[in-house]
Amino acid sequence: MNPVSRVGRWIGDHLVLAGGLLVLVYLLVPNAIVVLMSFNDNSEARNVYAFQSFTLDNWLNPCKPSGLCSALGTSIQISLLATVVATIIGTMVAFALVRHRFTGRKAANVLIFLPMAAPEIVLGSSLLSLFVAVGLGGRLGFWTIFVAHVMFCLSFVVVTVKARLGGLSENLEQAAMDLYANEAQTFWKITFPLVFPGILGAALLSFSLSFDDFIITNLNAGQTVTFPMFVWGSAQRGVPMQVNVVGTLMFVIALAIVIVGEVQSRRRQNTLA
Repeated sequence: MNPVSRVGRWIGDHLVLAGGLLVLVYLLVPNAIVVLMSFNDNSEARNVYAFQSFTLDNWLNPCKPSGLCSALGTSIQISLLATVVATIIGTMVAFALVRHRFTGRKAANVLIFLPMAAPEIVLGSSLLSLFVAVGLGGRLGFWTIFVAHVMFCLSFVVVTVKARLGGLSENLEQAAMDLYANEAQTFWKITFPLVFPGILGAALLSFSLSFDDFIITNLNAGQTVTFPMFVWGSAQRGVPMQVNVVGTLMFVIALAIVIVGEVQSRRRQNTLA
């Protein structure tokens, strides 16, 4: 084989890997900047993303900017509540759509996608109109944000759990019932453990979407300030570096969850092998 062919073959063998690595680096660059800026002492500079000097003060005093920790706590509370409620309801809806046949099933499948397909500004303004119509226009706040977040997270939960259920064979459940397990035992011992990764993935996705949402939240928040709204308001006078501390912590926690999940999955595979 001549040198030109060898070079061409080497490029062909490694092109996909190189492209994947480049895409991965491209995706991680913003995260790397956030981590770097969390150690930036830039209290006196106008350009908030000009690195001045290294400091640990941002990490030692994350609540130094007034209102940051309060807004963060509000976002976490809303996200956790919305995630729990949306995951429970969405999982039941997914089971109903996959395992049962009923009138309006096809229409329900179409309606589930509407909150995902609609622009957030349309969804947020529609929810605001609904709250005003039922007399909550003057009481917008924590609970109206919660209702709005459950509504748009619900679609993502249903779609995610449906995908897991759709790829799940019923043979194991039938085998369990052939071995004299009742329906409750079959569900908790066989079905639920198999579907749980999809439910967990849907819950994590819901939490991320709820915690990150700005447009729908801003339209239905009233005087309540969430973390994304705090960042948006701070941007007008300079984003405090402690915001990057929160971003770094969220990134590390998400990465840790993924790593732990992957390690446990490999352990289960090795055990079964």
